[in-house]
Formats: sequence, C-alpha cells, structure tokens
Amino acid sequence: MNDDFLDEIAPAGEPEPARTRSGARRGGRVDRDRRRRRRRRRIVMLLLTLVVLGATAFAVITWVLPVVTGVVGSSDQEAEDYPGPGQGGVEVLIPAGATGSQMAQVLADADVVRSTLAFSRAFTANPDAAGIQPGTYRMLLQMRAADAVTALLDAQNRVRTTVTIPEGYRVEQTIEKLSSVTAIPIGDFTAAMADTAATGLPAEAGGSYEGWVFGSTYTFEPGTTPTEMIATMVAQTIAVLDARSVAPADRQRVLTVASLVEREARTPQDRAMVAQAIQNRLDIDMKLDIDASVAYGAGQTGQLTREDLDTDTPYNLYLHTGLPPTPIASPSEVSIDATLAPTPGPWLFWVTINLETGETRFATTYPEHLANVALLRQWEAETEG
Repeated sequence: MNDDFLDEIAPAGEPEPARTRSGARRGGRVDRDRRRRRRRRRIVMLLLTLVVLGATAFAVITWVLPVVTGVVGSSDQEAEDYPGPGQGGVEVLIPAGATGSQMAQVLADADVVRSTLAFSRAFTANPDAAGIQPGTYRMLLQMRAADAVTALLDAQNRVRTTVTIPEGYRVEQTIEKLSSVTAIPIGDFTAAMADTAATGLPAEAGGSYEGWVFGSTYTFEPGTTPTEMIATMVAQTIAVLDARSVAPADRQRVLTVASLVEREARTPQDRAMVAQAIQNRLDIDMKLDIDASVAYGAGQTGQLTREDLDTDTPYNLYLHTGLPPTPIASPSEVSIDATLAPTPGPWLFWVTINLETGETRFATTYPEHLANVALLRQWEAETEG
C-alpha cells in the first residue's frame, strides 16, 4: 500500500467534507503535483544508485581484479626460471639494505635470472640468503635462480680492490701503492688531496697528509674515487686517535713522535723505550739526532751521506732542536701506543746494533752509547766481511 492510496482515504469517523466543483479540481491538481514530485525523487535516487554501482564496478574491473588475478595466477603457475648454468658474464650492484625482492629486480633487469618471482622463491628457500652482503658481484647471464642466490653468498664473486699499505710508509709511497694496485694515475690522487675538506684532513694537520694516511689493508668497491680512498685512510687515523682519547690539539704531536718511533725501532718493547728517550731529550732541549728524520728531509730512502747530514732542512734533527714540523711516516697503532705510554726510564741514547734483527741498545750516558755504537760497527764489519 503506498502513500498515494493512503492520502485518498479519509480518516475514520470523520465525515468527508463537502466540496465545490472548483474546489475538487484544485484538490486533484495538488494531489497530482505531489505524486509527480515523489516520482521525480524516486527517479533521481535510482539514477544516483546506478552511477555509484557503475563506478564501483569499474574500479573493481580496472584495479582490483588484475591484482587478484595476478596473485592467484602467481601462486598457481610455476615461476619462469632459466635452466642454467648460465653464460657470459655481467657485474651487478647489490645496494646496501636491499631486500630479496629488490635484489630480484636488479638481477632480472641484468638478465641474470629470468623472473623476479623465481629469484624471490629461491631467496626464501635458502636459509643463508639473508647473509648476502651489499657490493658489486660478477655473475653469469641466464642463471638458475637458486644458483644466483648461491653465487651472491660466495665472497669470491665480489668485485673489490684490496690494497695493503705497510705501516711506516710515507705519503708518496702510499699513493704510489694505491696507483699501482688500482691503476688510477698518481696525478689523480695528488689532485684529490688538494681538497682537504673533501678528504677530511683535520686543520691541525696543517695541510700535510704525512702521518695521516693510516697503514692498513683496505677494500674498495668498484668506482671508489681517489678522494674517497684518501678520506677512508684519514678517517682511520682519526678513529685510532679517538679510540685512545687523543685530543685534537695533541694529534699532530702524537703522530709526529710516533712516526719517529716507527722508523727507529721494531719491537713493541723497543718502541716504548725509544718514545721515552725522545721525551727525555725534549725535556732538556737536547737535539734528537734521528737519522730517519734527516733522511726524510733529504728525500733519501737509502744510506745517509755526509752531505745529507750537513744539509739544513727543518727535518735535520742534528741541526735543529725539537720535533720535525710534520710526521715523517704513517705510524702504526703499536708506535702510537708506545708514544702515549712510554716505558719509564732515564735513557737518552739508543742505537740499533744489528740491522737484520733490529736489536737495539739503550744508554743513559754518552760513553755507554759509544760502547753500543762500537757493537754496531763490529756487526757492520762482520757483515761486510
């Protein structure tokens, strides 16, 4: 029963009012207008409902259905995979923090694997896959996905450059070694070192890298620039000093003394004693008389000549009192530790009496020192004979 019908029923118990002919016509028109308005409202509501349903259906067909189909299809169909073992070769970069799916995309783009799904499944199936390290890897093309995961877990497949810088090297020796291993011209390293801000060289170094490029073994990824290599070495020196709570204002002095210790003694015990002897001489303004510093100033790597000893450079510690203006080499941690914690003692003199074994003798008085020097001359005579 609708409202139109109810509207036409007179309320119970009330007599129907008498109507004139004109009044009846007006009442009929009012009823018809009311019914038309109701029908229009119903039509508008119906059209709005149809529009909403149509938009929803379009969204489902356009976006939802393909996703659902893809998920169902991917679970139902077997992932495309190469049979292996692969061919040729290509280098791929696995970024730091890459997920399994991100690795899959990198490998699929390089045609190492046939599909991202195949690699993702192989990655999930291998319990060691989470141990894959970021870096550049040399891979085969068109590998089986499981083999690709195994290859990424093999450190032998990483493309890296390993350079060992011996302790006690000078800067020029360091960049020569870097150049010989990386095939990057020496001039590129020299140019990079001109930008001390980019390499992180501290202000207290006074613009000199001597003593600040730490001797160690470094591993560089492909594409590492000379600036980045030098910056890594400088950062390592700072890290070593910071680990020992060396204040920035003391860094240059510590490195300078440690570089002298590095070049003058071999064993940890001897280095700690040499460090003390150096400090004892500095305390009484006695010249250090260190051959290694004279050689550095003369650009000499072999036996010193009388001319070298007589040449006046800031590094000739036979002519100048105090420390040289910069370190003369990159000291090791052992020499730095010896400098920071020397063995207490009154020594003022030291001499290596056997250049093959590095045996060093210490003395407090000059006559004692001359006796030790005589032992060196005896060794030299026996060696030459």
